Amino acid sequence: MGVRSVCCILLISLIKSSSAHGDFFTSIGHMTDLLFTEKDLVTSLKDYIRAEESKLEQVKQWAKKLDALTATATQDPEGFLGHPVNAFKLMKRLNTEWGEVEDLVLKDMSDGFISNLTIQRQYFPNDEDQTGAAKALLRLQDTYQLDTQTISSGDLPGDSPFKSTLTVEDCFELGKVAYSEADYYHTELWMAQALKQLDEGEETSVDIVTVLDYLSYSVYQQGELERALEQTKRLLSVDPEHQRALGNLKYFDYQLAKQKKDEKEPSAKEESKKEQERTVGKGEYFPEKRKYEQLCRGQGVRMTPRRQSRLFCRYYDNNRHPIYMIGPVKQEDEWDRPRIIRYHDIITEKEMEKVKELAKPRLRRATISNPVTGVLETAQYRISKSAWLAAYEHPVVDRINQRIEDITGLDVKTAEELQVANYGVGGQYEPHFDFGRKDEPDAFKELGTGNRIATWLFYMSDVTAGGATVFPEVGAVVKPMKGTAVFWYNLFSSGEGDYSTRHAACPVLLGNKWVSNKWIHERGQEFRRPCVFPSLLTFCTAPASSSLARPTALGVFSLPTGSSLGTSSKVRFP
Repeated sequence: MGVRSVCCILLISLIKSSSAHGDFFTSIGHMTDLLFTEKDLVTSLKDYIRAEESKLEQVKQWAKKLDALTATATQDPEGFLGHPVNAFKLMKRLNTEWGEVEDLVLKDMSDGFISNLTIQRQYFPNDEDQTGAAKALLRLQDTYQLDTQTISSGDLPGDSPFKSTLTVEDCFELGKVAYSEADYYHTELWMAQALKQLDEGEETSVDIVTVLDYLSYSVYQQGELERALEQTKRLLSVDPEHQRALGNLKYFDYQLAKQKKDEKEPSAKEESKKEQERTVGKGEYFPEKRKYEQLCRGQGVRMTPRRQSRLFCRYYDNNRHPIYMIGPVKQEDEWDRPRIIRYHDIITEKEMEKVKELAKPRLRRATISNPVTGVLETAQYRISKSAWLAAYEHPVVDRINQRIEDITGLDVKTAEELQVANYGVGGQYEPHFDFGRKDEPDAFKELGTGNRIATWLFYMSDVTAGGATVFPEVGAVVKPMKGTAVFWYNLFSSGEGDYSTRHAACPVLLGNKWVSNKWIHERGQEFRRPCVFPSLLTFCTAPASSSLARPTALGVFSLPTGSSLGTSSKVRFP
């Protein structure tokens, strides 16, 4: 590869250096850059292969020519050299041409490829990224109750043209990541899957003894002595001299005999049962997490038919707003308490692409301050990257902000900047509130704009499987739908926080999730959402009017106030 190519690579590298490095697994948007990096390396590798093949072809041709020549010459050496031209060419070959062949054979054709690889390597994912991606698979396995065979075979829910399977090495790596976290449950699952694929005859460099070693120990750590003993015996049948297995065999035999003896004594058995209830007792999940995961799977709370019948679709003009009288927006009730509204076709494809384009170079992982050290650390409860866009940066951002204000009737001048987020492998956001609680007196204090009164959330991509926004307190599930937005109030009309708005973003199982949100604050809403208790010093607020669009002079189809589309079920807009 020449100087020109190397210069191009350096230029590409400099461009890439402007984006954040590390935590690749937390943003699919940033991971796409890695695909192009890998494609560039494959091109460079193919150039190297072609150069090596060209070199080898030259050597082969030289060898072929000399093979025929020497075969003839050695039949009658003196007669052959009796011709002066042959004598001259022999001297020339041995003195000059063989030296050229030597140089050709010794020439290293890999310089260009190695140079490219060295430059690009500094932008590769690190151990943290690999471990993070592995943990994401384990998280998806738990949340969506997937068995190891389903994940390994690539048969995930949803239709994807990019199905991929896991090798024995991959399964073994997942088991090792779980083992390093002392997660013996997942260690057992993935080592068992690796063993299954080994037994099925898959060729691999992974040693079956090593897999059985991890498997037997992880089973033992979960208290299943008989199965641990069984796996250890199988290990010794493959490697009879395995020192650790020989020691474990004796120890497991001893523990199993002791366990059986204890079980014969009622008092010991009862005490053992009580101990299990104390340690395991009420389940390994917190109630909220269990409910959150159920909702992500589409299980759990369901709205009653009576409440469902009160949810409608309508055309909405926000109290005859001049813009939306002519073209009212499509509004759909997603939930009643808290009231969650979805707006259809509220942002165009062009606008979404521009927002992504502006945000992508500055996507960063969410951080929190360690309460002990005060050092900023990545937030483990949020697997995504986000960026903030101000209205002055581009007309599209300004136009989006104005649209939110026109539709909600709330002042966005005191709102936070538009936040754009892209979720990574198994990307999620655990249950949280958008507003500041009473136990957080300093929340948003530095902004001087009061609490977060409302949330507006754009969905800028469809998600093949997973990725829903769920509200564990009430059981609401809002699925991503590209080009739509959902809106809800975080505060009651008294200014008190609405705790039923606690929500979460489910892990993305299949696909890519882009969202952008606007957090609207209290200040500026005093006359737009008047306080129920005007005597209070705090700026409390009341719900905005939900009147519907009336017929317009242009004949645009709309509905009178209080009317709706449908009577007993929601009507979906196409």
